[in-house]
Amino acid sequence: MSASSLRSFEYLEGLPGTTFNRLYKQPSTALAIFRRMLPHLAKSFVMALLYISRPMPVTDLEAWVRPDGRRERDNAFNLLERLHILASAANPGKPRAYNLTNPFAASLRLALTGGGGHNSFGVPTNVAEDDVITIPELDEFARKQWEGVLGYMVGSSTGVDLSNSGVELSPGVQHLLRGGGLVDIRGRRVEITQDGFAFLLQEVNAQVWTMLVLYLQAAEKLSMDECEVLSFLFTLGSLELGVPYSKTNLTATQCQMIHDLSDFGIVHEATPEASHFYPTRLATTLTSDAGGLRSTSLASSSDANRGFIVIETNYRIYAYTSSNLQIAILQLFTRLITRYPNMVAGKITRESIRRAISMGITSDQIISYLTTHAHPQMAKKQPVLPATVVDQIRLWQLEGDRMKATPGFLFKEFNTQADYEAT
Repeated sequence: MSASSLRSFEYLEGLPGTTFNRLYKQPSTALAIFRRMLPHLAKSFVMALLYISRPMPVTDLEAWVRPDGRRERDNAFNLLERLHILASAANPGKPRAYNLTNPFAASLRLALTGGGGHNSFGVPTNVAEDDVITIPELDEFARKQWEGVLGYMVGSSTGVDLSNSGVELSPGVQHLLRGGGLVDIRGRRVEITQDGFAFLLQEVNAQVWTMLVLYLQAAEKLSMDECEVLSFLFTLGSLELGVPYSKTNLTATQCQMIHDLSDFGIVHEATPEASHFYPTRLATTLTSDAGGLRSTSLASSSDANRGFIVIETNYRIYAYTSSNLQIAILQLFTRLITRYPNMVAGKITRESIRRAISMGITSDQIISYLTTHAHPQMAKKQPVLPATVVDQIRLWQLEGDRMKATPGFLFKEFNTQADYEAT
């Protein structure tokens, strides 16, 4: 299960059974959870039961499992029960039996075979030729908006000017980042937190799901139905890239979501009054294994731009990038010295590491970032990073951990010796 799946699954796991019953009424939700959150064996169990009207004995289901696959089988059953997909049927005097819950089974059958007037997979619409948005334009819009969010998180902490991105975050997005603990506001300064730096280390799909879970958790404060919000997110994951979809069939909550999610680049909305919207690649890959953005500077591991950092044993660092965002992230823990059109050079120092640690960033996170984004030539070696650099980064953190401050009280200017002794 990928990092993005884990994040969304952790959220789903905490929902009550009545919420699952509402969610599974939408075929798009049933299909998305089947495709994205179930391992292969769990999918096999679901398909074995999907068109059977009576409960199936567990012994028949276990025939699908290899003799050495007991742990995998137990994990599959446990996962399906926690997601309220599988239920144990009452079968006195006979072996335990399972069947699929309704409405999950009915919705999944509908999603696989088609039919119905549920509009769960969106309603495509025709737009004027002047209003057509191409896929490259959608990718550029999504990249620009998403990097605007990341730039807000790191720009103020480093002093790197990211204003040329042309993205101005709405107060709602800024509040969401603060409420989610990804940034701290100190005076007029925005500082990234330890959780925020861990967020930057994730691949794009996982970042998007992290942000969406924060949005879901804030839904009640926004007077939005949590179940309706989550259901619409699964609907977005089933839409087709480059196709305009009508807003006329959406509820007031879903229309508000379109407006909010456009700030993140997840959907494209020309104006709030427009009768249609476009899902971007950030939306259409929510429930798939494809990368969220092909062109982003922080794209998936298959992206050629991922490895760009070279580190020498003397702590000098060279980053082959022209992205202001990547440079701003590096400056969180590096003293940059020189900038060229396609490269920056700097050095990892005691002061730069201590500054990062003071913001809550750990040595392990710094090492993980450098390893993840190491240049392909460095990645050929094992270990990827010079051992001297890794050890020294950890030692610089330990320097600050040798002494620990704890709250205390000072009593002074006692009137008498008796008062002092009594205290």
